Amino acid sequence: MTERRQLRPTDVKRLNRDWRRRTGSRLGLLIESVTQPFNIGSIVRSAAVFGVDHIWLAGNATPLDHRNVTKTALGTERLITWEHAGTAAEAAAAVRKSGLRLIAVELTTDAVPLHQAPLDGDVCLAVGGEDHGCSPALLTAADAVTYIPQIGRVGSLNVAVATAIALAETRRREWTTP
Repeated sequence: MTERRQLRPTDVKRLNRDWRRRTGSRLGLLIESVTQPFNIGSIVRSAAVFGVDHIWLAGNATPLDHRNVTKTALGTERLITWEHAGTAAEAAAAVRKSGLRLIAVELTTDAVPLHQAPLDGDVCLAVGGEDHGCSPALLTAADAVTYIPQIGRVGSLNVAVATAIALAETRRREWTTP
């Protein structure tokens, strides 16, 4: 039986470099009106892990340089460019100007399950505030809407967790498509 051991830091760097070589699509993130610094910091950390190129903030989203965001993000906020792009419509226009399709993560009547969402190519995922999700303006501006199927007795996920799942699925799809 082979002994299992945790990877050393140099092994982790090598492993991550191999995955980066398999990654060609651009990935953006639009965060609308997420106000809790812990949630923003957690989202930023996941965004850094999955190679998000740029973050657009909209509405009253807490900025990445807020001291409690940086505490949770553990320095990863320095690895991603970001801007406050104004309203949801203005942020969506900025996303499109950068050449990305906009896919909102939200429960709507026309949303498709995440595993069927059009996540191929250069995309920007959009997530909304803790209490009300994506605004009607953001949903109207989105090219498509997806949701995360859930079978438990809880009807929703924390926005940071939902964002991490959607980012992971977007990259997984890229890595497993022949």
